[in-house]
Formats: sequence, C-alpha cells, structure tokens
Amino acid sequence: MTSKETEQHLENLVLNLNPSEFIYDFLLAFGFPKASVSRLKKGDFNRFKVAGEILYKGKIFFKEGQTGNMLFEVEELSHDPRILKENPRIIFLTDYKNVVAKDLRTKVNREFPITDLPKYRDFFVPITGAEIYKSTNDNKADRDASYALANFYDIVVQDNPELYKGDSHSLNILLSRLLFCFFAEDTGIFEKEGMFTDALANNTAENGSDLDVFFKDLFAKLNSRKSDHPSAVKDFPYVNGGLFKDEIKIPRFSKKSRDILLDCGNLNWDEINPDIFGSMIQAVADPEERSGLGMHYTSVPNILKLIKPLFLDELYEEFEKNRDNAKNLEKLLTRLSDIKFFDPACGSGNFLIITYKELRLLEIKIIQQLIEIENEYAEAQITAQTKMNFSGKGDTVAIPPTQQKINFGGKQAKIYYPQIQLSQFYGIEIKDFAHEMAILSLWLAEHQMNKVFVDQLEGFGQTDPILPLKESGKITLGNAATYDWEKACPKEANDEIYIIGNPPYLGSRNQDAEQKKDMELVFRKDYKSLDYVTIWFYKGAKYIDGINSKLAFVSTNSICQGLLVALTWPRILNDNIEINFAYQSFKWINNAKGNAGVTVIIVGLANKSAKPKLLFNDKVKKEVKNINAYLLDSNDIYVESKNQSISKFPSMNFGNMPADGGHLLFTEEEKKDFILKEPGSELWFKELLSAHEFLNGKKRYCLWLEDIEDDELVALPLVNERVKLVYNERINSSRPQLAVVPHLFAQITQPPNSDFILIPSTTSENREYIPIGFFDENYKSSNSCLVIATSQPWLFGILHSKMHMVWVDAVGGKLKTDYRYSAKLCYNTFPFPNITAKQKEIINQYVFAILDERAKFPQKTMAWLYNPDTMPKDLKNAHRELDEAIERCYRLAPFTSDAERLEYLFKMYDEMTKKDTLWAKEKKTKRKVAK
Repeated sequence: MTSKETEQHLENLVLNLNPSEFIYDFLLAFGFPKASVSRLKKGDFNRFKVAGEILYKGKIFFKEGQTGNMLFEVEELSHDPRILKENPRIIFLTDYKNVVAKDLRTKVNREFPITDLPKYRDFFVPITGAEIYKSTNDNKADRDASYALANFYDIVVQDNPELYKGDSHSLNILLSRLLFCFFAEDTGIFEKEGMFTDALANNTAENGSDLDVFFKDLFAKLNSRKSDHPSAVKDFPYVNGGLFKDEIKIPRFSKKSRDILLDCGNLNWDEINPDIFGSMIQAVADPEERSGLGMHYTSVPNILKLIKPLFLDELYEEFEKNRDNAKNLEKLLTRLSDIKFFDPACGSGNFLIITYKELRLLEIKIIQQLIEIENEYAEAQITAQTKMNFSGKGDTVAIPPTQQKINFGGKQAKIYYPQIQLSQFYGIEIKDFAHEMAILSLWLAEHQMNKVFVDQLEGFGQTDPILPLKESGKITLGNAATYDWEKACPKEANDEIYIIGNPPYLGSRNQDAEQKKDMELVFRKDYKSLDYVTIWFYKGAKYIDGINSKLAFVSTNSICQGLLVALTWPRILNDNIEINFAYQSFKWINNAKGNAGVTVIIVGLANKSAKPKLLFNDKVKKEVKNINAYLLDSNDIYVESKNQSISKFPSMNFGNMPADGGHLLFTEEEKKDFILKEPGSELWFKELLSAHEFLNGKKRYCLWLEDIEDDELVALPLVNERVKLVYNERINSSRPQLAVVPHLFAQITQPPNSDFILIPSTTSENREYIPIGFFDENYKSSNSCLVIATSQPWLFGILHSKMHMVWVDAVGGKLKTDYRYSAKLCYNTFPFPNITAKQKEIINQYVFAILDERAKFPQKTMAWLYNPDTMPKDLKNAHRELDEAIERCYRLAPFTSDAERLEYLFKMYDEMTKKDTLWAKEKKTKRKVAK
C-alpha cells in the first residue's frame, strides 16, 4: 500500500470514527492482511486477554486511555514486563479525541488530536516492518560504532606500521571479522548475547598482549566444526562461509586497542544498519585513497530514486495487478528469485543491500497476499463443512481456531521460505576493504531480513539457520573500468539483469595516471576530455545491448551539459540503446562522514522501445516520447561549439585577463591613496568589471597602460614599481613569455573605443534572467565576464530574453547547478532568425524600458534586481513584454511552455546547421571560373 493510500485510509478512519472497530481499521490502513486482522479480532493473535486491550506481538499495544492521564499511562505501560515480553514496536493510547503513542525502540513520544492521525503516518510505519533502515546517517548506533572503530584502526596502525604498509588486506579482513562478531552477539547469530565481548574480556590480559593469540584461536574455531579448541573459544559456533576461512596476519595489540574493543562490545549492534556501513568505512579507511576513487555512500532515498523507476515500480505494479491471482503471484515470486542485480562500482555494497532489502519486502507482501487468498479459500471451505456437520440435536460443530490455522479445509498450511538469495547479487569493487565489507554487509542484511520475514509472516514463514554462512553476494575484487563485466556477472540470453550504482566521476583534470590509462584502454582515441564515469555508461550500454537488461547510474551532471554532451553520448546512444528515464540535476546527499552534497543526475539506459520515457525534475515525474542527451524532452540533437555565431551576431570574447598577481588592481580606497601619492597616475585608471563587481555593485579599478609611452611610465615611479612587480610575478610563472609586456594585462580582448555588452560567465540558477550590462569604453571587463563590442540595444534584448535563457539552461555548462555562460556553446549556437530593421527598432524600445526600470533603483545591485524574491514588479513586466517581442520574431503564435520553446529552438538549430538548408546555402559563394 502506498503512503498516499494509507493517508487516505487514515483520513476516512477519523472521519467515520467507530471505537469498536478503530484499531482493526487502523491496521488495515497500513496494509495488514485482512485474514490477520480478522484473527486478531477473534483473539487468535491478541496476547492480552483484558477486554479493550490489544497486544499484537512485535507490532503494537493498543488500549482506550483515560482523558488527561494518557501521557502518564503510556510511560507506565512502556515498562510493563508483560508488554515488553511480546516486543511491540508502538504503544498506542486514545480517548478518541486525542492520541498518545510511544515508539519503544526510538523512545520517541507523540501526542496529537486524533484528527491529525494521517499526518503521523510515518511515525507508525515501523509496525509494518518497513522501517528496517535509516534514511540518513543520523543514527547514534552507526555513528558511535564508526568513531570507535576509526579510533581502533588508527591505534592498530600506529602500533603496527609495517602491517599497514605491507599487508593491509589482513587488517581489512580483521576489521570485517570483528564487525561480524559484534553484530552476531547482539542479533542472535551467536547463541548468547554478549558472547564475543565476554570471551574477550575474560580470557585476555588487560594490556592486550595476548589478544592476537585469542583472535587466532577464535578465528580457527569459527572456521571449524571440531570441538578440540581452547576453552576460551570452544563454545563458539561454526561460521565459515569464507569469512573465517583464510589465515591472516594478526597485529599486535595494546591496552588502548583492547579497551576500545570492549567499549565497542557495549554498543547496541542490533541497531547498526549494514546499508550505511559505507559511512563507517569512511571513518576507518584511508580517506585520501577513498576520495580519490570517488566512493560515495548513499542515503536510502537517493538509492530509491534510482531503483524505483529502473525496476522496483514495475515489480510493484505487477504485484498490484495480480493481487487476487495466486498463480500469477507465484510466477512473480519465481521471477524475483531469477533476476540478477549487478553494481560494477559497488563500494561497501549500499545499492546492492538496499535493493536486496526492498526485494525481500516485496517478497513478504506477495506471500502475505497468497496467505490471505489461501485463508479466504479455507474459511469458505470451513463454512461449507460446518453446514454439513450436525450433532444429534442439529447443532453445528465449531472447529477450534488452532486447528483452523493448520487446516485449510483439510489441507496442511503451507510454510513459505525466502526465494530471493544473495547469490543473485553481483558487484565489482577495486578497494580491498570495501570489497570485504560488501560481502559482510550482505550477510548481515540477510540475517536482518530473515528476522523480518519470520515476524511478518506470523507462523507461515520460515528461514534456514544463518549459520553456517551460505554463499554471499558475488563481489569481484578488481577494477571495473578494465575488468570484463561478463566475467563478473555472466549473462545468458533470457536473463533479466539490472545494472545499478554510483560509479566514480572524475573530470579529465582530476584523473590520475592509472585512470587516464583506463580511459585510453577503453576508448583508444578522442577520450582526453571525457569524464571517468563515461566508462561505466559505455561498458554498460554494450553489456545490455540486445538482452533483457537495463541500467541506471548516478553521475556528475556535467556529462549532460555543454561540450561533454557531444563528446560523450554518441558513443553510448545508438540505434539500439536509449535513455528510458532520467533525473535532472539535484543535490545528492550521501551517508559519508560530513554528509557533503554534490550536484548529480541519474540516467537510465535500456534497449529501445515504444514505451513512454520518464523524466524527473524537482519531484515532478513526466511521461515523454524521448529523452535526449541533455536530459530534455526533445529529439536527439547534439549542439557542438561554434567559432562563429550561426545567427550572424557580432563576436563575443572573454574579458581582459590580468595575470598580474594583483599588482595592477585596486579597491576604491587603494586607488584614492595611490592617486594622492602620485597624482599623474589618475589618467591611467579605469574601472574594472568582474562578475562579482557587476552583480554586487562593488567598485574595483585597474591601471590600464595600453597606450603609455616609455617616458610617461618613467615619470610615474609608483606606477613603474607596480609594473616591475608584475614582471617578477610573470617571469617566475609557468608562462614567463608574458613578462615581455609587464605593464599590460596578459590578455586584452576588449576592442578599444567601443561600447560593449557584458555577461557574467557564471550566475545563480535561481534567476529567471542572467543579468546583462551595457557599458561604454571607459570601463574594462575582467575575464570573469564575456563581452560583445556593440552599441546595438536589440542584441542586448535578444540575449536578455526568455528564449535565450531556455537555450543557455539546456546546452550551456553549469557550475554545480548555476549557469555557466560560454561564447562558443551558448552564444554562437543560439538560433535566431533574420529580422528587419523595423523589428530591431521595436526590440530597442523594449530594451530601453528595461534600462529605465533598472534606473529607478540606483542604490540596488543587479543581484537584488534579478533575485526572484526582490525583483521589482515593473521590471518583471518590462521583461515579459520584451520576451513577447522576441518570441514574435520566431513565430506569431505564442509559446505555452519552456518545453515548447526548447523544442522549437532545437529544430531550428538542426535546420540552421545542416548543409542543405537555406541558412547554409546563404553562406556559399560562387566560384569564379578561369577564362
């Protein structure tokens, strides 16, 4: 049942309040099977026999509370051993006006009017068993364990530096084994609670000197069925499964490291989440090595963004479609047990673990529905049977409830076992530590889910013992960039395979020598500008081509922006492969320490089909016919950089680059002080505009010495001193040739004696319009802006229009999610029709109106004027009128959406850049024939 459906049921529940049915309707609202609720109502599942009180084992304790006393009551009940014995998650009291509830695991209380019950849906979700992991890394148990193990790791490395350098694999295996032992003693894998910690505390010296011997004996016992082991470890079970198979070099320990392990034993490992062991890895493993490989440990909601549209939503749709068809539900279970899941950059296993847990939850729901179908059939059989059974007096003979549980009209109740196995999960991981953790975490996730399986199926579900450990996920230790994926995850013609993950994304400047070799090996040529993540999309597309397989990866958004689009996607998208769903740019919050967010996209690839594609933006899902490489609802067109404007606009260049070490630049105060000391310098000062100054109303100045004569420079000793400083700066730089002209900016691109249009190279994504300026020749632009030498207002109007903004947003590069303006990619590629002098004059008038509105706020900055929250109403209106005038240059019919504008622009770009079009033909010149 979806969250919206549950909320709707809860709304109906409080609108049509019926105290006698309230708790049963409440459970039905959360998707509990009707058969189970019916048996709870009859008393079969109620562990309390007090009238009006319901104790549903492992789920909820409910009773009618006394008005004004419920807070006291709930605290009293939360310590009642009779209740705690049955381990309910929630205590729920109500007087049918107000509700008081307590989560016995998190110790969180809630008090609210009963009419607000739908708003508290999330609080009660754990009674369904759905809350088996955290959405974020803000879990005390995970954090405590992470920091403690990080401390332990550091001390062991400090005490054994040669081990860390020579055999870090042994250290990684040791840590994996310790994590398993702590988890095992708190979750019932080991027979006695605290068994590992107690054995360590009672059988090793306080100074830690014999701890290595203890671990050697323990690991040997955990890998053996024999009983001839030292008494300290003889009671431990046989574990194996590969975890304790290999003999490792065990380091020396100290009192400090032993004390930390004992402290770790006092943590609540039952609350540790295997799916966020990645955050523990970050605190423990070498951060430089890890961050260099782009490992990200991802929150559950973000993983769901990828796996739901890739496969999970479709599986749930199949389940809902066949809820009443037992045969098809059985087929769906079989299908679930056959699917392969493959993460070729799996880190410590986040994506695989969450996928595994989600599938196990779906498996439980399917089995619950099968049980309900069987129960309904059985009840019909029992009803028919009781009508036929009469005593001598004609009375019906009731069948006891316990017998009803076992007999379905004479049939033995079916016991279900999990069909989803860890052997369906494949991965490749380059780092040894993360590789070991992925294998271990999958085992622990299996144990957690087996407990949920048995609990949720209430006597109809059974699992094999966790020990000895069975085959875990098939995680290959290797470099996925160069390793053969078909060896890591073999594929057959009829296999259903989903490739998932968050591969390393590294721009060309951030790749090390080994990664550059990987790029060369995979692509052989034209690869030097590509992002490292391109390898995963390229290899993934080849892997899924022609088989029943799909993939989705998280990636940096840069591969779908700017120049990289045309360099990257023609290698991946072809006659067979298409983008079948995508998330446009969003902040990706991971579970790593620090929880830093990066701006990413999610791209799903599949074999081409006529099915609608799904495009997600800011939680909005849209069905579209096609998703192109810019992640837009448009045709497959690649916009490539141009050296000249396809619309015949005048040239655009970067502003002037100082490269002066700051010696030619001045604040307003510094300029005043300098002129006081050397009045003759005033002639040579120009106001310098960078993007920062232009947007924020700041003033900065520069010495502009372009036309100065030698004798003039000699006559200005302070200016000459600055020039010498620039010389020293440049002669010692990577470009010493610039020292030849130390009095000039290193690069002068702004034409002299000309007005110009100025555009900041980067600006906030929140602005509806990029702020643009008009300046005369007395101003100089820095290289953080772009300039067009022109005095034509109509060009200013075109660049300041909605049509141009839509184009920039689609094809321009971005810095995170902010606009990054490019002359070759945004300006030169922008398609605009030829217009008449009259049309230009009309646009001029609208531009003057905008400039007039700006002039009404002389004290305000451009950032304020173009902030959506503060932009003056009349300025907005002036822009709207300009937008309409610009759009009429394209066509008379108004555009109804940005999507429509973009579709028109892409089509026009395609036409203008084809060789056989009208625009291209205009460029041709007749060749003179020699006579």
